[in-house]
Amino acid sequence: MTEPVVATADHVVLVGMMGVGKSTVGRRIAASLNRPFRDTDAEIEQRSGRAVADIFSTDGEPAFRSLESDVLRTLIDEQNPSVIAAAGGVVLSPVNRTMLAGAGLVVWLKAPVEVLLGRVRNGTHRPALADDPRGALMQMESTRQDLYAEVADVVVDSSLPISAVVSSILDAVALSGQVQR
Repeated sequence: MTEPVVATADHVVLVGMMGVGKSTVGRRIAASLNRPFRDTDAEIEQRSGRAVADIFSTDGEPAFRSLESDVLRTLIDEQNPSVIAAAGGVVLSPVNRTMLAGAGLVVWLKAPVEVLLGRVRNGTHRPALADDPRGALMQMESTRQDLYAEVADVVVDSSLPISAVVSSILDAVALSGQVQR
């Protein structure tokens, strides 16, 4: 287990495709840094009282993306440093990319589509994957990879064992000056 470190400033924001492990890794990073963990999808569901899949199917993607931007702004504006797992499509909005630039350390968790497919195949809460999961993930990767690269301060291969992923991120946080070990 990684030793806890003392946080000094700024958020750690995890971005990447669905299934890369933002929530799982984020919870571990937050515990190691003694910070709150925040997940934009969970925050959207809490605020709206509805599941993300329901918002997509009933109100459409633009309505979801608007909620996503509002939640991201709220989380980034919080003074208490936290670890934020941002929804996979958060980078699609130029406004969100600008917000991420000033949020703190942005970590792009990256994994091959085949790894992602294995992780998300049986999920029922991912409306974008309903008809053709492999094709949808490949299209999303193609559309989003340059956007993730644009906002990322660090890229971490999330197909590695979770302990290695967490260790890499904690090392990046320490190098960024956010923590003292």
